[in-house]
Order: sequence, then C-alpha cells, then structure tokens
Amino acid sequence: MIEHAWILLLALLLDALFGEPDWLWSRLPHPAVLMGRLIAALDTGFNKGDNRRLNGVLCILGLCLAAWGTGKALSALPDFGLIEITLTAILLAQRSLVDHVRAVADGLRISLGNGRASVAMIVGRDTSTMDEPAVARAAIESAAENLSDGVIAPAFWFLLFGLPGLLVYKVINTADSMIGYKTPRHQDFGWAAARIDDAVNWIPARLTAGLIAVSHGRFDIWPRIRKDAPLHRSPNAGWPEAAMAVVLDVALSGPRSYDGQMQDFPYVNSTGKRDLGVSEIDATVTALWRAWAGFAALTLMLSLI
Repeated sequence: MIEHAWILLLALLLDALFGEPDWLWSRLPHPAVLMGRLIAALDTGFNKGDNRRLNGVLCILGLCLAAWGTGKALSALPDFGLIEITLTAILLAQRSLVDHVRAVADGLRISLGNGRASVAMIVGRDTSTMDEPAVARAAIESAAENLSDGVIAPAFWFLLFGLPGLLVYKVINTADSMIGYKTPRHQDFGWAAARIDDAVNWIPARLTAGLIAVSHGRFDIWPRIRKDAPLHRSPNAGWPEAAMAVVLDVALSGPRSYDGQMQDFPYVNSTGKRDLGVSEIDATVTALWRAWAGFAALTLMLSLI
C-alpha cells in the first residue's frame, strides 16, 4: 500500500488540476470507453441461450483477468511510474464530477430548463418535469454516489493493489453500469457484474461517508448515517448519500420518476431541508473538495511513512 501512495497522491493532484481535457478525448478513446466497447461486444456475443447467468459470470471473470494482466504489464514498464500516474489520474473523476455538478447550478442560474438539461447528463431518472428542488436533489445525490464510485473506490483499490487493482475495479464498475440491471435482458447476464460491484464498493462507500463527515468536523453523525443508509435501494450508495444529506442538512432520495413511472422511495435524512436550489448545489461542490482533500491528506501521510 505504502509504495503506491506517492503515485496515487500525484494522480489525485493531476486529476484535480486538469480533469478530462476535451482536446485529448475528442481525438483518442478514453480507457473507460474502450472498456465499454469490450463489454458491449461481450453482451452482444454471449448474452443469449439458456446459460446467460453462467455466461455473465465467465465474461466478468475474463474481464477481471484481462484488466489485472494489463495493469501488471503496464506497471512493469521502466518509466519511473509515469504511466501509472497518468493512467490513474485519467481513471479518477474528481474534477470531472465537480465540473458536472457545478454545471447544474450554473444551468439553474440561467433557467430551470438549463438546469434540467445539465442534470440529465449525470442522472438516469426522468428530468423533463423536474422542478428546481428536484433538479438540485438529483445533482446532490449524484455527487455523493459518484464521489464514492468515481474517486474514492478506484483510489482505494489502487492503494491496495496498484494499477492492476484500479483497472479491475474500473472494468467491474463499468460492467455494472452497462449490464448490471434487473431488466429482462440483463437480469441473468448482468447478475455477476452487479453482485461483484456491490462487493468491491462495500468498503469505499463507507469510507466515503466517513470522509464527508470528518471533513466537515461532524464526528457525531455516524449513528444517523448508519440508520439512514439502508433506506437507499443500493447497499452502498446510501452511505455517502446519507452523509452528504446530514452535513448539508437536506433531505435526499424520496419520490422520483423512471421511464415515466413515479416511484415512491423514502427520504434520506427526512427532517432535512427539501426546498433545495443553487446554494445547496454550491455547498455540495465544496463538500466534494473537502472529502477529496481529506483523502489526499491520508494518502500523503501514507506516502511519508
């Protein structure tokens, strides 16, 4: 872990400074896009027949082995860690997440329609009929969940296992986002991807909740987080969401529409403020940077040991 810490620290700083430059990714395919293409090809080729669940298990295991092998090969190159630093920074998403969340606030400052258009870029629910509080709530929830999935979790697995661990995590998380749904097409083939993704995010989700709480000086709220986290339909996303809800004193989750159907989910931190807007999104952006700084400080301490 310690030998990976200084590389991760540099990658965290590189990502925070430069994020996802459009000039680069408009010319080259992003590594996550390449993973997505591979997963899509496997979905097309193997999501058929009577053994879809077994096919899904074998595909996700094959993806993990390929990701591990690629990471080991790249780590062995005599480049003084430059490839590891660069690729790790590319596969972290702090700056990108902050930019997308801030864009929702900037959109709402112009009009509700602009806010809806911006939040539609980061959530999967219906946005066309959202009012301002619903737009803000969706942005805050996405921020909390993606802080865990897109920043803390990949950084955590890099700390433990270096570039191979990071690539394995990213391919699992990408597979879950593409095929890990309980739809008729994917409920069997995507079963393994969803279950493994739950497992690899178990610790990072709770670590993210702790970082959000501690970075706000709220050492007293863990019982509230632990009480509200299970209200979320995800076994992991509820933890950073509950922590964000408490430190901002807002109510998150609650009813929302998917594919034209309103679903009555319970509120997380139900006593918090519900009339949300631009100021709460701005506070969320600050919270994202506070949690990031807390994790960067931990990484710095490890690198100095």
